[in-house]
Amino acid sequence: MTVIDVHAHVFPRISRKEGRILAGAGEPWLRDGMMMSGEEDYRPVTPELWDAGARLEAMDRSGVDVQAVSSTPLLFGYAADAGRAADWCEMVNDRILAICAQAPDRLLPLCQVPLQDLELAATAVSKAKAAGHLGVHIGNHVGPRNLDDPEIIEFLAHCAHEDMPVLVHPWDMLASDRMRGYMLPWLVGMAAETQLGILSLMLSGSFERLPESLRLCFCHGGGALAFLLGRADNAWRNRDIVRKDSPRPPSAYTDRFHVDSAVFDSRALRLLVEVMGVERVMLGTDFPFPLGEREPGAVVRGCPELGEADRAAILGGNAARFLGLVDT
Repeated sequence: MTVIDVHAHVFPRISRKEGRILAGAGEPWLRDGMMMSGEEDYRPVTPELWDAGARLEAMDRSGVDVQAVSSTPLLFGYAADAGRAADWCEMVNDRILAICAQAPDRLLPLCQVPLQDLELAATAVSKAKAAGHLGVHIGNHVGPRNLDDPEIIEFLAHCAHEDMPVLVHPWDMLASDRMRGYMLPWLVGMAAETQLGILSLMLSGSFERLPESLRLCFCHGGGALAFLLGRADNAWRNRDIVRKDSPRPPSAYTDRFHVDSAVFDSRALRLLVEVMGVERVMLGTDFPFPLGEREPGAVVRGCPELGEADRAAILGGNAARFLGLVDT
């Protein structure tokens, strides 16, 4: 069985000068084991984040055969001028390709795009696919625009046309003024942003307009969606304002996307599988960050309600199909 992690981040070596491409929009760069935002320390990090050799050694130790490698969300650049962001994404994508080229059978590159501009984002996807990227990594919103924004829907349709799977990651979390300390933006905000992204697609009727061929995956187990889906269905049944744009209840659309397994508790994983179906859950670890799964796949292997075939599907089989490594 091949173990595939669909949620693993990279931050390529980027200099302070290169970071200035995103003038006034975070200006991320890497300095001696520290992710930087302009002149400010953002987060200490380890070599696995930028060094392919260190990454592969860590994968060997943890029994992960393959990673889908996506940028750290700090690198998205959605607040920058679209032209600058397009140049930035091309540079980041080239660096990701260079890292993955050191072990092309084990490190699979996902590109990022200037999502603030539909035309530039679509061009970036097509160019990245031609260069060797196997999928696209996006944030769950661009400023006040959620995933149901008409231009973002058009972009997702373009990804389906290009046969490029899309990994959606929460970022730039809401209510930052109220989430002070204790890593609350990560503990509360990421789950809320993820559920917001999914429900925006469900309740807006966007899944009715998007091609069924679109392969879409939400990180962090879909946030709180599995636990609160019944609440959303109840609202759809009882309030016109909830169902006005969607002909079907939210639960009717769980077959239109995947989620990763990063829920860190076997009881939560059991519920996630019950709600989504085992074929819609894939291993995701948030490698190499401290809030990720320290023993990749441990929760999947330790969930008593899962049979061996279910474990094999979550640990690798589903991801192989999602990423286009095998025929569906």
